[in-house]
Amino acid sequence: MLLKELSALASPLNDQQIGQLQQAASELSPQQLAWVSGYFWGISQTSGATQPINQAAAAVSSQPAGKLSIIFASQTGNAKGVAEALKEEAAAAGIAVELFDASDYKGKHLAKETHVIIVASTNGEGEAPDNAIELHEFLQSKKAPKLDNLHYGVIGLGDSSYEFFCQTGKDFDAFLSKQGATPFIERVDLDVDYEAPAAEWRKQALDKVKEALASEAQSAQVVQLPVGQAAHTSQYSKQNPYTATLLTSQKITGRDSGKDVRHIEIDLDGSGLTYQPGDALGVWFENSPELASAILKQVGLTGDEAVEVDGDSISLQKALVEKYEITSANPQLVTQYAELSGSKKLEKLAADKDKLRQYSGNTQVIDVLSEKKAKFTAEQLVGLLRRLTPRLYSIASSQSEVDEEVHLTVGVVEYLQGDETRFGGASSFLSHRLEEGDDVKVFVEHNNNFKLPQDDNAPVIMIGPGTGIAPFRSFVQERDNRDAEGKNWLFFGDRTFTQDFLYQVEWQKYLKSGIVNQLDVAFSRDQQEKVYVQHRILEHAAQVWQWLQDGAYIYVCGDATRMAKDVHEALICVVEQHGQKTREEAEQFVNELRKAKRYQRDVY
Repeated sequence: MLLKELSALASPLNDQQIGQLQQAASELSPQQLAWVSGYFWGISQTSGATQPINQAAAAVSSQPAGKLSIIFASQTGNAKGVAEALKEEAAAAGIAVELFDASDYKGKHLAKETHVIIVASTNGEGEAPDNAIELHEFLQSKKAPKLDNLHYGVIGLGDSSYEFFCQTGKDFDAFLSKQGATPFIERVDLDVDYEAPAAEWRKQALDKVKEALASEAQSAQVVQLPVGQAAHTSQYSKQNPYTATLLTSQKITGRDSGKDVRHIEIDLDGSGLTYQPGDALGVWFENSPELASAILKQVGLTGDEAVEVDGDSISLQKALVEKYEITSANPQLVTQYAELSGSKKLEKLAADKDKLRQYSGNTQVIDVLSEKKAKFTAEQLVGLLRRLTPRLYSIASSQSEVDEEVHLTVGVVEYLQGDETRFGGASSFLSHRLEEGDDVKVFVEHNNNFKLPQDDNAPVIMIGPGTGIAPFRSFVQERDNRDAEGKNWLFFGDRTFTQDFLYQVEWQKYLKSGIVNQLDVAFSRDQQEKVYVQHRILEHAAQVWQWLQDGAYIYVCGDATRMAKDVHEALICVVEQHGQKTREEAEQFVNELRKAKRYQRDVY
């Protein structure tokens, strides 16, 4: 009921008191209002309900109001999703809770917290996600406060195929512990199939937090209540995708190209889904039935065997097509299959972590199973496999340009293994197994770490070789539709000009119209010496430095293994040479650009 309606009812408050209450309430956040309601309830329950306000306030103010703060360090959105689920579950359990993007959280505030949970993904080679760089650095610095009164928990998300598995979560755990904080629950490091164990960990963590906060609230004579409102989210999500329609799947590389890159258009009409340039589209895909049959044959099964998945009994064939990852191998699968099959080759690989990661990252499941013949039960086979997870693709369109459509730029994974062709799971689904008009389940994954500057006058430098061009198509469409005055400079690279210049006609149109002010390309195989985008950056080093001096934002999208590292090194060289800085100063300058969100990367 609204406060302004109180005066019309039989109320124990006089008009002056109602006015004071209205004034106070108008200045409070939802969280503060919830806390105050519990505070006054606590006062009302004290003996005689006549304790003076100042005495009650003194009793409570000696310690901070207990609540749970959830901080997410997220690059692609998985950690954010887990954190949002945690917040909703906490509020439903009656726990006072706040959710923070790590980039919005001041590290010194940890000293005022009672309970904190950090949900952290890991970026690149053990690096913190872009939104958590500042917090990560702060907690290692001399400015980090003592945290003797803080109780915390950490969820790490990662991919065990990479060397620095869940490193950011491990870092935050170590940093907080070093400053005197106490873990109220053991850190958990989760692999790509994280949904079920994350849900179980959240339940255990919230049970502990609720018990602890209830105890604190009782001692302070204040009852903690759910606070705030859940952030607005679409009804469609990773767990509840929208069934969209494939409109177009068009090959945009030349007939003689060594690559098959597709321009994909998907109809979102009626979904209510919205996205911004820089966001990603999650695509749930089905595996190749032929690949599923080949795997079944390899391990001596028919596919008619029944297995239980999420409480339902379905055929093994259906499970392999719809529920499990049967394309990409991973270190756990290789290690487990080595034990089950007795393969000496795989046992030797499993004993060397570096070789194991390299092998599993470049080998498909069917080829691991082919290393040594072994007969399995249905339960043994699904026990080897990870659950299927959606693929995320950078969105290649601006909604202001295409309305209720979404466009993708998809490189089809395809290569020979002996005499057989191997395909990527999601890319071959979109390019080969879906027909125009077929259904495809999708959701939008917002990426606040890869966004155009709010200032439409700011210059923008975009570096996107290969399919890394996708988000920059959306950037330019958006800036065109917004009549942004800021200059746009695109670096694009691929193998050959004639076969691999993605969206060539569009870029030439934008260049002619002045929307794109400068376009520099690097086609590695069009001359004897290979030329890449980092070489073009160095060729234009003086101009890049001037753009930076003029406030330019730099964006990089594409391969994390080589390209992103080479571009990063090129940028440091630009700053070092033309900014007349030492190597250390140049590295610090580039790092400050990242903190200021003037250097953003979407790499994979």
